[in-house]
Amino acid sequence: MSEDETGREPIGEDARIDALEERLRAAREREDVRNRPQVQGADANYRLGNRVLAELLGGIGGGALIGWVIDRFAGTSPWGLLVMMFLGIIVAFRNIIRISNRRSD
Repeated sequence: MSEDETGREPIGEDARIDALEERLRAAREREDVRNRPQVQGADANYRLGNRVLAELLGGIGGGALIGWVIDRFAGTSPWGLLVMMFLGIIVAFRNIIRISNRRSD
């Protein structure tokens, strides 16, 4: 049986249904954008923070270790340790400044 045989007119497109479908599609797109994981930026910042921390700890620790070894063999305790730790701090801060300047480009 077709619709013409029953005497009913076919249901036409309703503007309200079209508007509702359009609003649903827009809401789904907004929800997809809102729920999209934002790991990329956070992950890059986390890696940058770890790199800065490693530079700082490595500079201080490396300088202290080299200074301790110099003091141990040269018998200049505590001056080798202090001088090399100070140089390690300077190198660490120089590297951190270099990293921060590269990041802002």
